[in-house]
Amino acid sequence: MAYVVSTSSVTAPKASGLSVLFANAAERFRQYRVYRATYNELNQLSDRELADLGLSRSMIRRLAIEASREA
Repeated sequence: MAYVVSTSSVTAPKASGLSVLFANAAERFRQYRVYRATYNELNQLSDRELADLGLSRSMIRRLAIEASREA
C-alpha cells in the first residue's frame, strides 16, 4: 500500500532592493542599540560585581555582541 502526500506553500514576493536595504539597516541599528546598552550596563559594574556574576571585564565585549545577535 502506498501513500502520497503533497503539500504546497505560498511565499510572499521578493521585496524590492531599497526596502531590503532599509530593513537590513534598521535591523543593524537595532542590534547596535542592544550592543551599546548591554556594553554600557556591564561596563558600569565594579570588578567585584562582575566577579559575583562569574564574569571578568575582558568578557564584556563578547557578551554584548552575543546579546545583540540574540535580540
